[in-house]
This record gives sequence, structure tokens and C-alpha cells, in this order.
Amino acid sequence: MIARLFALLFALVLTIAAPARADWPVREGDVTLRDVRFKSGETLAEVRLHYRLLGTEHRDAKGRIDNAVMVLHGTGGSGRNFLVPQFADELYGPGAPLDLARTLVILPDNIGHGASSKPSDGLRMKFPHYDYDDMVALQHRLLVEGLGVTKLRLILGTSMGCMHAFVWGETYPGFAERLAPFACNPVPLAGRNRMWRKMAIDAIRADPAWNGGDYTSLPAMGVRAAANLLILAGINPLAAQVQAPTRAAADAVLDVAFERARQFDANDALYFLDASRNYDPSPALDKIAVPVLWINSADDFINPPELGFQATLGPRMPRARTILIPASTETKGHGTHTWAKFWKADLAALLALPTTPPAR
Repeated sequence: MIARLFALLFALVLTIAAPARADWPVREGDVTLRDVRFKSGETLAEVRLHYRLLGTEHRDAKGRIDNAVMVLHGTGGSGRNFLVPQFADELYGPGAPLDLARTLVILPDNIGHGASSKPSDGLRMKFPHYDYDDMVALQHRLLVEGLGVTKLRLILGTSMGCMHAFVWGETYPGFAERLAPFACNPVPLAGRNRMWRKMAIDAIRADPAWNGGDYTSLPAMGVRAAANLLILAGINPLAAQVQAPTRAAADAVLDVAFERARQFDANDALYFLDASRNYDPSPALDKIAVPVLWINSADDFINPPELGFQATLGPRMPRARTILIPASTETKGHGTHTWAKFWKADLAALLALPTTPPAR
């Protein structure tokens, strides 16, 4: 899938995954949401949101689904990202934190991503310029209007999904009983984080083959520059040195990454890279009263720990726990968020917390 291949650049293509299990029972579908108005004022008569379901739904005495968990993917990804063995094999089996025998797992493809509505469907640069608030609003409609889910046990989000989790906590307080934002900060994407994104956007737009979005062949120079920036942003230098210890090995990694990047759509990339442009949940973090597990990793170039946001902003959420995963040759840079072995015990502890705060 085009967007999934683009997302693999965040994980860096340097990691060697175990063979994938073939027996996770996945049900896929689409929900069509009508009369969608975006914050920009642009509209679409219909938005298609694709989703995947795993596990077993349970209903309470009033017939409401009460065991649903939603997992939100990162920039350029899709719900397929959470079927990889380093995530699924750690979390979905018997006794695991998201045991499918007692959990309904919802994996949406966000607008602009995967099999959901996106610029490459035909509108190209005439597609509405969605932002993270729009994306979260559409996720809410997918759940309520499309799937009949009015409460979640958990929202777990990685990278862009991490940022969406913070937006969810403020926009729909209590809809999710717990939040697990992994690999992001609840602050505007400024400084270096915005700079590398804009570099990637500008590289695509500067390629003459892009032609204002109406290209007939891949703007290869722009795509390669964007891919290179994504590799640098996602890489763990300790692991990269071990896994690509020679010039030839390092060059081979770049060749593989670029071949995969050639398969994504440049207009889709422009949109999903820029969707973070006005993200900033920092003023309203105090609204998030549910238990929160906020995890970043020390080798994350995109969210460097030196900025200190976990220490300064974590205490503003009364039931938040913050964790910084130490860097090693085993961690995956920004992509550590999808390797559950580093944090699944902490996720299990979050799910065991009561949904109401203890009496004082």
C-alpha cells in the first residue's frame, strides 16, 4: 500500500522483523461520511474512511459496546501498521494487553491515508486541506455514526496518532477512558520538527515534474529528497551503526528505502506532512483527566528529549505517567513506538487502572 510504504521510512527499513503471523482475524470495511466541512471552510459531499477490526465485541446491559480500543497510525501510515509482528504478536494474543478474546481493536485509515479518501483519488491539490482537528472529528464520526461505538477503553496513538490522542483527550473528554500517546509532544510543531517537514514539502514542490500537483510521472528528485529527510528523522544512530557498519551497507539501505518511496503519491505526502501545521494542545492539557501513558524514546530525532516537554507538561495532566525509553542498539529511533516489547508491560498497567480517580 502506497502510504504504508511511505510510513516504513519512519521505521527506517533498518530493522529486521520476525516472520508475520498469518492468523490474526481481520475484518475490513468502509464508512461513508456525508456533508463533511473542514476547518478551512472547504467541503466534501462524501468522505470514505476505511477501517480494520480485530477481536470480539462485548455489549453491556444497555447494548453498548464496552470493550473497544482504537489504535491510531502515524504520518503516511495506515491501520495495517499494527498488523506487523513486533506490535500484533506482542499485544493481541491470549493474556496480552489487547487480547482479542476480550478486546475489540479498531484500526482506522485516516483521511489522506491508506484506503480512505485522499488527494490521489482524483482531486489532487483540489482536495480539502485537512488538519489534525479535522482528522480527529472524522475519527469520532467513524466510531459513532459508522461503528456504533460511543465509548473507548483506550486510544493508543503512535507519532501522528500520538498527537491525535492528545487532541481527543481535549476535544472529547472522557470518550476514551485511557490515553496512550507514544512518540510525540503536545506542543506546536515548530523548531526542527517543523523545519524537516517543510524541507520535505519544499523538495517535492521544487521538482519541475511535480507541475503544481498535476504530474504525469513521479517527481523523483523531490521524492528522493523527501525520503532522505524522513530517514534522517526516523533513524536511531546507535542501531544504524550496528546494522549498516560499512559504506556499502549504508548505501544499500538508502537504495531500498528509495525504491519503496517511489511508490507513494507526492500530493498525498504534501497533505499529510502539512496537516500538523496548526496542532497545539498545550493550552488545554488540564482538561485531560483520564489516565495517560505518555511514552517517548531517547533516540527520537523528531521528539528530542532535550526539549524537556515531558517534565514540564506531564504534571499538567493529573493522571499522567511519562516514560522516556533509553536509547540502545535495540531501540528503533522514532519507530520505537511500534515495537511493543519496549512498553507492553506499561500498557498493561495503564489498562489495569480504574477509570475513576481515587478518592482523596
